[in-house]
Amino acid sequence: MTSSTASAAEPSTAQGTAQELASAMERDLGLTSAEAQERLDHESEARSINSELRSELGDSWAGSFFDGDSGELTVAVTDDAATDTIASAGANPEVVSYSEDELNAIVADLDAQGSQTGDGIAGWYPDSEANAVVVEVLEGQEAAAEDLVAEAGVDPGAVEVAQTSEQPRLYADIVGGNPYEIAGTGLCSVGFAVEGGFVTAGHCGSAGTNVASQDGSGTGTVANSQFPGADMGHVAADSNWVPTPAVNDYEGGTISVAGSQESPVGASVCRSGTTTGFHCGEIRAKGQTVQYAEGQVQNLTRTNVCAEPGDSGGSWLTDNQAQGVTSGGSGNCTIGGITFFQPIGPILDEFGLTLVTS
Repeated sequence: MTSSTASAAEPSTAQGTAQELASAMERDLGLTSAEAQERLDHESEARSINSELRSELGDSWAGSFFDGDSGELTVAVTDDAATDTIASAGANPEVVSYSEDELNAIVADLDAQGSQTGDGIAGWYPDSEANAVVVEVLEGQEAAAEDLVAEAGVDPGAVEVAQTSEQPRLYADIVGGNPYEIAGTGLCSVGFAVEGGFVTAGHCGSAGTNVASQDGSGTGTVANSQFPGADMGHVAADSNWVPTPAVNDYEGGTISVAGSQESPVGASVCRSGTTTGFHCGEIRAKGQTVQYAEGQVQNLTRTNVCAEPGDSGGSWLTDNQAQGVTSGGSGNCTIGGITFFQPIGPILDEFGLTLVTS
């Protein structure tokens, strides 16, 4: 989002987009320039293969994960007969016990039971690489996870318990990545421009909340908001706040947004936010349920990218493909952390929005 009263940087070309992302990936993932570019190329191919196979494999689909070192995509499946199809498409097949639908059903059962849980459980998510649902607990609270699994009546053989040092929190103090003010009380970050406004995190403001660009030249109103349950928001902007297909790279430029093709687990992902700027890491899991103090949120994507308060709502992208908006997490950009984002697809579908693209 840019204001029509201020000059805006032109969105990068495709080559410029790759160069800007590669620079951040070199810094945050420890890659050389050539390695970063090669990884982006491999990930682009993996996104296409992933989308094709997910549709073709149907109920036997059990998830996928990308290996950044080898550049290869592995697709898990419950049907032995599907391995040739996977290999022919250019991915590595792996036969597992539980389908994605079965793991998601376990997550749904934990969601229903977990809304009643107290302190000690941070959340849970389906891990496609482990072919299990992981329940995260604070140190010393493993018994709480065992009780949750028993009370939910799910298969304990499909569940793993892992420790975390912090309870997740929301990242809000109250062109993508730019700050906006919430009713004069705090800041969040713009996610992505849509026709007539932008998407952001739902916890940044309820429907009817007035917002403004930080310089005050553009104003808008939260038209749609869901939180908790989901963490999605939509701001309708006035004519002075012009939607542009760009994300702030916090290096003096922007990265163009060409679409919203979903990236697999293991793919690199970068985010933009007003507090900490532009950072990169990897997608670690999808379908995460998070137990925030303010309420439970389902179907978030888990990453190893850092973020801090004020980054909420900001943009997540792989290459030039929009992935989602910042929700919350744990840690910070000094020591590192875990951050969750609300996927972009459900926001566009739920609110009937059209992403602005280059």
